Amino acid sequence: GSNSLKQVFNKDKTFRPKRKFEPGTQRFELHKRAQASLNSGVDLKAAVQLPSGEDQNDWVAVHVVDFFNRINLIYGTICEFCTERTCPVMSGGPKYEYRWQDDMKYKKPTALPAPQYMNLLMDWIEVQINNENIFPTSVGVPFPKNFLQICKKILCRLFRVFVHVYIHHFDRIILMGAEAHVNTCYKHFYYFVTELNLIDRKELEPLVSVGSGGKL
Repeated sequence: GSNSLKQVFNKDKTFRPKRKFEPGTQRFELHKRAQASLNSGVDLKAAVQLPSGEDQNDWVAVHVVDFFNRINLIYGTICEFCTERTCPVMSGGPKYEYRWQDDMKYKKPTALPAPQYMNLLMDWIEVQINNENIFPTSVGVPFPKNFLQICKKILCRLFRVFVHVYIHHFDRIILMGAEAHVNTCYKHFYYFVTELNLIDRKELEPLVSVGSGGKL
């Protein structure tokens, strides 16, 4: 089982380089702890709860970077099937369409083909998580005051990747034998953002049926 997954999620398919936690740092320890609780098969609902005595920002930082890396991998496995022809708009079914906005080129929300939207989204997140002023890696350097606001925006955008993949490319995920992996990642993400109140409930609507209808 896990071997075929390794082939599916092989290194050259990764959409982006990984942001790593430095060994020996508090965040590396938290990262290991979060991973260990997942690997032990602990209930995901319990795994996402802030450990007592830990700083919420540290806990969120570790998870945001981890989810970015994992969702990148998932999109990387289907990105050759997500083209301007197959996905001329970034959507989640007929009812939901996402428009891109940033502070640079796209000052107004702009309709874009899904692959272009995804590239902008991943680039934008990568810039945030590699910015020392937002995600400080040095011990003792405080998080910015608006850290959770930025993380909410990152998580909201990562959620849209799930929406698009589930609604438009899930057949491909099944063909690759990666369904269980993607479902577990989604479940973990969903429990995390809802446990810590990091996502607007409205954003979750496109995948409500995934949550209640059986995948969770």
